[in-house]
Amino acid sequence: MTMKPILVLGGTGKTGRRVVVRLQQRGHDVRVASRKGPNPFDWDDENTWEPVLAGAGAAYLVDSRLGDAAPSMSSFSKLAVSSGVERLVLLSHRDWAVSDGEEKLPCERAVRESGAEWTILKPAWFVQNFSEESFFRGQVVDGEVVLPTGDGVEPFIDAEDIADVAVATLTEDGHGGQAYELSGPRLLSLGAVVDEIARATGRSITYRPVSSADFAAYGTENGLPEDFTAMLNLLFGWISENRFAQLADGVQRVLGREPRDFADYVRATAVTGVWHG
Repeated sequence: MTMKPILVLGGTGKTGRRVVVRLQQRGHDVRVASRKGPNPFDWDDENTWEPVLAGAGAAYLVDSRLGDAAPSMSSFSKLAVSSGVERLVLLSHRDWAVSDGEEKLPCERAVRESGAEWTILKPAWFVQNFSEESFFRGQVVDGEVVLPTGDGVEPFIDAEDIADVAVATLTEDGHGGQAYELSGPRLLSLGAVVDEIARATGRSITYRPVSSADFAAYGTENGLPEDFTAMLNLLFGWISENRFAQLADGVQRVLGREPRDFADYVRATAVTGVWHG
């Protein structure tokens, strides 16, 4: 890889901003692209694509839109290659079940078929969702976490680990053609998550498991958009089913170390006061 600029889409987001900081600390020329900022980028405005790609040698791709994002991912990836981008790293998701022959994650195929050297990151739920997403943080601050997750468990991962892996795959050789499953070192139920946060903050916080129907009603009562509530019901339903109740070794394979533990995140976050309102 030459020392061309590294493009970071969603460069102000949960993982993107962490990737940017790490790349800058290593002395890389980083191009931060987002809806607002010096390098404006919008998936729905193709006029913003070519300017952010010009001269870049590698790109970190994040697309958090709901719905079919594969056509734009395919077009953008091909444009990236024709613009001289040599390496693409896609933040994707773990595979989920589908029916009727529907492809699981078509954005991954779009990147694999782009012609660039590619790496795909497939993380578990971020631990930062509990402190950096208003809905989840709000529940913790209110003292009651209401979710349709039952006793299901999830191998929550720290976004700091995702960023470390992303930087390694963007800047080091040996990761081309790899899809890395990323998880934390423990399987945790939402009840256990709440207990750890409560102990670290010294607050009384409870976990109340509910049915998917009750959660939909809860979302309506609390002003959540219907499509957002439906998405959460789907994702949390998977936790309740233990669909992804397996530890992955992607962090170890890329970084040669164990992933950060949830307890470390809780201790570091509790002292900031974010869970006290």
